[in-house]
Amino acid sequence: MVVIKPKSSTYFSLGIIVVALLAGLILILRDFAYKGSFGFWFYLIAATIITLVLLMLLVKMLAGFRFITAGRDQIIIKMPLRGFHKAYPVSDILAWEEEVVMANKKEFKQLTIAFSDKQSISVSNHEHDAYTDLIKYLIKKAPKQRVKSKKA
Repeated sequence: MVVIKPKSSTYFSLGIIVVALLAGLILILRDFAYKGSFGFWFYLIAATIITLVLLMLLVKMLAGFRFITAGRDQIIIKMPLRGFHKAYPVSDILAWEEEVVMANKKEFKQLTIAFSDKQSISVSNHEHDAYTDLIKYLIKKAPKQRVKSKKA
C-alpha cells in the first residue's frame, strides 16, 4: 500500500507564515485603534492586502489537505475537511500525467490523475510524501493510461 499524505514540514512552514501574517494584521489594527500613527489609507490598504494574502494561503492549505492510498488495484482519496471519501478501481483511471518543470535548478514534479466520473487529483513531489511510490504504482498498474508529456 502506498500512502500519500501532505508533508508535515510544508504545513509547518505555511503555518508559521499564517501566524506571522495574523500577528501583523492584529498589530496594524491595534495601532489604528489606539495610536493612529499613520494615515487612514495606510491602515485600509495594509489590512486589506494582509487579509487577502492570509485568506489565499489558508484556502491553499485547506484545499491541498488530502490523503491518497494506492494499493489492491484501487486508489482511495480522503479529503477530511470536505468530508469526501471515495475509492476508485484502477480501471476507472482515464488518464494520468506527470509534468516536470525545472525552476531555479530544482525539479518540480506534479502528477495529475483523471477518473471516469470527471474527478481529478493532483499530487506534487514538494508537497506530498511517497510521490515516487505512487508513480511506480501507476506505471505498474495503469501503464496504458499514461499521457506522455514534453519536458518544460
